[in-house]
Amino acid sequence: MDPHGIRAFAPGRVNLIGEHTDYNDGLCLPFAIELGVTVTAKLRAGTDEVTSPELGNDDPFLRGTVEELRRAGIEVPGCMVEVESDLPREAGLSSSAALCVALALALCETAGAGAPEPLELARLCSRVENDWAGAETGLLDQLASLLGEEGHAVRLDMRSFDTRPVELALAGHTLAVLDSGASRDLAASGYNERREECRRAAEKLGVDSLRDARDGSSLTAPLDRRVRHVLSENERVDEAVAALAAKDAAALGRLLDASHASLRDDYEVSVPAVERAVAACKAAGALGARIMGGGFGGSVLALFPADADPPGGAISVPPSRGARLLPAPPQAAG
Repeated sequence: MDPHGIRAFAPGRVNLIGEHTDYNDGLCLPFAIELGVTVTAKLRAGTDEVTSPELGNDDPFLRGTVEELRRAGIEVPGCMVEVESDLPREAGLSSSAALCVALALALCETAGAGAPEPLELARLCSRVENDWAGAETGLLDQLASLLGEEGHAVRLDMRSFDTRPVELALAGHTLAVLDSGASRDLAASGYNERREECRRAAEKLGVDSLRDARDGSSLTAPLDRRVRHVLSENERVDEAVAALAAKDAAALGRLLDASHASLRDDYEVSVPAVERAVAACKAAGALGARIMGGGFGGSVLALFPADADPPGGAISVPPSRGARLLPAPPQAAG
């Protein structure tokens, strides 16, 4: 094994459109970004412990990834794990999913085992987040990190797990994210509450998931609004695919605005700081802007024309490659 260790990189993700649809068996359109998490795993002789100076040895992501890999029959050896990241945490860019994916890839390679197929690996990483870190997640974040292609988003059908790359040819337009600065203290509890509301709505409608619902108007508030968001957001995903195929940036911007209005009014996951961030993007010339991620804080995604000057602090997010092993760093000349 290389003395520098095994290195793996997993990117964060931006979900262009299709928010809170993944755990409802719906449609999503995410893409991987350039920023992400790099994990380096170095073997340690005489122990089966996996430790990390950056994470701490009791970190749930570290312990969970090791245990889930071992349960899957991958004999993770004792090693020391170093973690580097240029991905902002708590910004809605899926830093936790990127960490899980990078850990899993590095530890699989250290064990001399090939990594599981993307869907299987995404499920394993989701179990780490759900069962070990206590955050309910779907598979959107992990699959986006694993399946990213430069210059493309990926249309995900979260029921069939059919995937299709979608070219993000923006003709000079720029996608950028702006951190709202809002504390995400309520993000986990609010996200879990929305998932539970969707379960209740599906049960009351007599369907397996809201993907099968036709209409939620018979339900009492707020379940009727939750259904309306999921159904309309699924439609917006394919409308966005069509807008991209037609290279119609104005139509894509309108869809981002419509998605935000639905997330704000029907799904109720926005907060005042997010609304100010959306307004700042629109004032700077954005064709459309919306909250992304779990909500209750985090970042706003906006589409800017070439002549626009995004607000200070906005980060350009071109679609980039997915998770991968990295070559060893070049050795310094002796």
